Amino acid sequence: MSDEYKKEYLNADIINMKEKFGDDRGFIQPLCDLNMKSASLIYTKENQWRANHYHKKDWHFIYVIKGEFEYYYRKTNSNEETKKKIVTKGELLFTGPMIDHAMLYTKETEILVVSKNPRDQKTYEEDTVRIDFMNDKNRF
Repeated sequence: MSDEYKKEYLNADIINMKEKFGDDRGFIQPLCDLNMKSASLIYTKENQWRANHYHKKDWHFIYVIKGEFEYYYRKTNSNEETKKKIVTKGELLFTGPMIDHAMLYTKETEILVVSKNPRDQKTYEEDTVRIDFMNDKNRF
């Protein structure tokens, strides 16, 4: 189902993760139980911007392994004010389609990103619209 994420995640951003499964060996933390076609590990140095775009149909979950970032977002083509969240180690963030978003990495950060669409360059470029959404001059 192409819109399976809508019921649970459409109006969310930081996701309350499902309960861990644990035993004497450790635990398993579910992050994404949706049909997805990409999982990427992204490393970003401190004081760097990423994103400044929106996706036409794609969505993604971002799990912070190490570090933190400022997440700026608003509905695409809206006049609503830009919102800001600080996303830290151990948190799971969801970004749906048609959401302008940008991230300022305030610390050296590693994230795991799982996405609906594959991340080959052709598919990614066809779905991603780059915008001049956030940068140092229009930061809060």
